[in-house]
Formats: sequence, C-alpha cells, structure tokens
Amino acid sequence: MSDPFMGEIQLYAFQFAPASWAFCAGQIMPIQQNSALFSLLGTTYGGDGRVSYGLPNFQSSAACAQGSGPNLTPREIGETFGSESVTLLTNEMPAHSHAANFYGQRDNTKRQGIPASGSALVSPNNTMIFAQTTTVSGNFPVTELTPTPGGQPHPNQQPYLAMNFCIALSGVFPTRP
Repeated sequence: MSDPFMGEIQLYAFQFAPASWAFCAGQIMPIQQNSALFSLLGTTYGGDGRVSYGLPNFQSSAACAQGSGPNLTPREIGETFGSESVTLLTNEMPAHSHAANFYGQRDNTKRQGIPASGSALVSPNNTMIFAQTTTVSGNFPVTELTPTPGGQPHPNQQPYLAMNFCIALSGVFPTRP
C-alpha cells in the first residue's frame, strides 16, 4: 500500500487504528504534536485553534459529501445534521382513512360487553361466533381510528454496518490543485 495523504480517512474492519492513524472519534489533539495536520483541518472539527484542534467524529454518524445539488441542502465540511430519533406530529402524517364497520351478533347468548374467562377470538369449526351477514350494523366513529401520534420519539436511522473510520496522522502532505 502506498503512503496515505495526511488527513486521509479510511474505513477499517478491525478493532484498532493502524500505526500513524487515529480513530475518527472527535479527539482533541495538541497543535504542537502535529502542526501539519492542524494546517489541513484547522478547527473545523473542534479545538481552540491556539493549542488544540479536533479530529472528525464519526461516532453515531454517517458520512455525507459536502457541497450541494439540485433540491438538496448545501452542506459545509464539518457540519453535523440529522437526528437519531424523531417525534412525529399529526401534520406530518399522510392523510388517509380506514373504514371500520361492525356487525351485530343476533344471538344474545354470544354477546358480552367484557370478555369473560375463556373468551377467545377463535372457536371450534362447528361454532359460529359472528353472524353470517353482509348487512352493516353500524360504523365506528371517525375518531376511533384517527391517526394520533403518541408524542414519543421513534428511531429514525438508516441501516448501518459498524466499522472504524480512521484518519492518517502522517503521510504525504496533499498539494492544492
């Protein structure tokens, strides 16, 4: 393998950062220890710019190209965005409806307001628990099935494969075109 560019980021499928590389975990580094890498990164990923600078942090994040494209939000290098969880609001749910009909049981012995001991939604083949009819006895009110967010966040992440992002601490200093 040829020498990497200083500041180059690679994915590794093993548990350690190779020699002269560091995990991209947002560490704060002393400028004095590696002023060449600081000259490339600056304080884009943290640090005070006097004695320290930060390495990129890929923990709980996916990579995204910087720049913009048609109908896309412009992104700057080092910008973080997105959320691991989202709480849906009613106005974010697509409009839709459900038909919910109920059919009355004509046999009073099979009607009960509260399930009794031994009640079930299934029955032996020779027992009819619901009336055989296509006549609707009534409709549930619309509010019975209205989409109602619970106010609790739900996970909002794309599928991931956990690997280690590492950054080259030394190597060939990249020249600008």
